[in-house]
Amino acid sequence: MNTGIVGRHIELTDAIKEHINASVETFNKFNLDIISVNSIVSKESKNGKVGFTFEFTINIANLDTVVIKQKDRDLHSAIDIATDRAQKFLRRHHDKISGHKATKLAEVALNEIQDEIANELEKLENEIVPVKLKSYKPMDIEEALDELKASDDIFKVFYDKDSNLRVLYRLKTAGQFGLY
Repeated sequence: MNTGIVGRHIELTDAIKEHINASVETFNKFNLDIISVNSIVSKESKNGKVGFTFEFTINIANLDTVVIKQKDRDLHSAIDIATDRAQKFLRRHHDKISGHKATKLAEVALNEIQDEIANELEKLENEIVPVKLKSYKPMDIEEALDELKASDDIFKVFYDKDSNLRVLYRLKTAGQFGLY
């Protein structure tokens, strides 16, 4: 992580630099890929009153640049407040990335049900064999009945002349057929 400290209209003492560097070092605890942190300290005078503006510019990989500005009458309190705000942002971003959401009991039960269904389907794979229709052209019900009588099949699926999908099937009683 690259760090930089810039002072505008103010002389930066070693104590101020150490305080800023200690504040920046606290950002490492979030385990984010922080590329650089630039700190800008400026002194402003309005109507005879002195104020300080402190600014963090944080560059994080795969995220836009984050800028946090804080104005205060005391430089150290401006640094501390800006550090707290930056830590709050970094903590929220870290939580968003890591996604520590607990699994709900309803989701666990749903996953168990889905696993049972998948196991049942695997058992049935050997029993169920997909069959393609031999003819997609429309046919009369009489033609389908003749083909079903000529074969040992239990049912016949076909399209009728009105383009409706129909099923002709054998009933348990001999010589009778059902039509769906």
